[in-house]
Amino acid sequence: MTELIFKIVPRTEWESVGAEYHGSAHDKADGFLHFSTAPQLPETLRRYYAGQTDLMLVAVDAAALGAALKWEHSPSRGEDFPHLYGALPTSAVIWAKPVTDAIVAP
Repeated sequence: MTELIFKIVPRTEWESVGAEYHGSAHDKADGFLHFSTAPQLPETLRRYYAGQTDLMLVAVDAAALGAALKWEHSPSRGEDFPHLYGALPTSAVIWAKPVTDAIVAP
């Protein structure tokens, strides 16, 4: 079974992605791409994307990311989150859907 992790990306940013996604300004400042697991998504959306529209939820095969994917503890959330140290190859993407559609019917 494929373990999915999720990246939230503004639609216009995702539509311009080629073979790799290099992350948002926030990702670049932190030095890694932020991901969430399915159970972490509602709180991530509430905390970091409240009021934003036109977002895409990108589902990624965690195993396809290899050693560049690290699970690291977030003291503010009290749990481990997946962080990708490198660009996201679009070949690892399983699907991308508008956030409202994806949350209703993953």
